[in-house]
Amino acid sequence: MGARFEELAWRETPIGAISLRRRRDPAVGVDVYEVKLDDEFLMSSLFPVAEIELARLGLAPLLGDALDVVVGGLGLGYTARTALEDARVRSLVVVEAIEDVIDWHRRQLLPFAAGLAPDPRTRFVRADFFAAVAGGAGLDPDQPGRRFHAVLLDVDHSPRHVLHPGHAPFYTPDGLRRLADLLHPEGVFALWSDDPPDAGFGAALTEVFPAWQAHVVPFANPLTGGESANTVYVARR
Repeated sequence: MGARFEELAWRETPIGAISLRRRRDPAVGVDVYEVKLDDEFLMSSLFPVAEIELARLGLAPLLGDALDVVVGGLGLGYTARTALEDARVRSLVVVEAIEDVIDWHRRQLLPFAAGLAPDPRTRFVRADFFAAVAGGAGLDPDQPGRRFHAVLLDVDHSPRHVLHPGHAPFYTPDGLRRLADLLHPEGVFALWSDDPPDAGFGAALTEVFPAWQAHVVPFANPLTGGESANTVYVARR
């Protein structure tokens, strides 16, 4: 079982101190991996359902094989790992701003994400997702302007609750148009959110994408003994 608590990694970054820790949760009898930014919890392996569904729901509308996919925000790796389980995925570019998070996966500190880093389809890009979209060069520094079949984004808590003020313009119609320009025709943009469906963000999606849907993803919450939910937005170009 090992120690009840262990800090696996810690580093000061421009947006705060990022840390990865493992603790034994006696209530559920499993090791829980958590990511914190300063004193704020970003993600936990106790609640992976919506991160997994982000990949499944985002890829489900796509037809054909040989899909090129971007995951924005690596985190604990659930979205990226699930995307690779789809045999149609030809390439996976994972855009992550913090080198240490990429290093966690290269060192395979997260047992449930095993296989992500060694998969030949995976390429990690250390970059600010939002700056890359806003700058116009795109999400693949080796191929400026490259288009993708799907972009799956999980960085901020929600379109209204962002980790940095510089992210906010992305969630406007102008920001979303820049993202849409990086998608193939019929391509998909999917977004994880910790908040319920947001009418204001829905209005921004409507200005840019012909079709979109907000999926409420419920999951059991062992901390409360009840049920919680996240939202996954899926928009199609």
